[in-house]
Amino acid sequence: MLSMFKPSIYIQISPELLTLRNVKTGEAISEVPEVAISPGPKERILAIGNQARAAVAATPGALLVNPFAHPRSLVSDFTVAEQLVKAFLRRAVGSSLFAASPVVVMHPLGNPAGGFTQVENRAFREMALGAGASQAIVWQGGPLTDDQILSRRFPATGVCAE
Repeated sequence: MLSMFKPSIYIQISPELLTLRNVKTGEAISEVPEVAISPGPKERILAIGNQARAAVAATPGALLVNPFAHPRSLVSDFTVAEQLVKAFLRRAVGSSLFAASPVVVMHPLGNPAGGFTQVENRAFREMALGAGASQAIVWQGGPLTDDQILSRRFPATGVCAE
């Protein structure tokens, strides 16, 4: 069973939508996975999700990046993807010094020919850990219920990597 004191977060990723749900509270965030990045040598994130397009329109030279949009892979920019997941986790869990690091189940959506590669699975796992997760699980299969996540009883029809 996942730790009783740590939040359990379920993240579904697609190029069109990033959905993050705190399994224990039911709170959810579902937004486009876009990031507005400032221009110049010291790039920084201006806005994420639904606010990113407005930030790009208001900032000359700013870039709009979707780190999950690429024709051959779900992850096109690992660093930006990790920062996006980190920002969404902060929204869901909080950013106080004493906030517990969550257990994260990453669920990449889509059905690439032959499934996701070991490299892609490792990228999703490292992305969650780099964003602040204490434990990261990558799930490939149908959507999971809260009970399946909390009990870590994943259906045999999917692929689970820890």
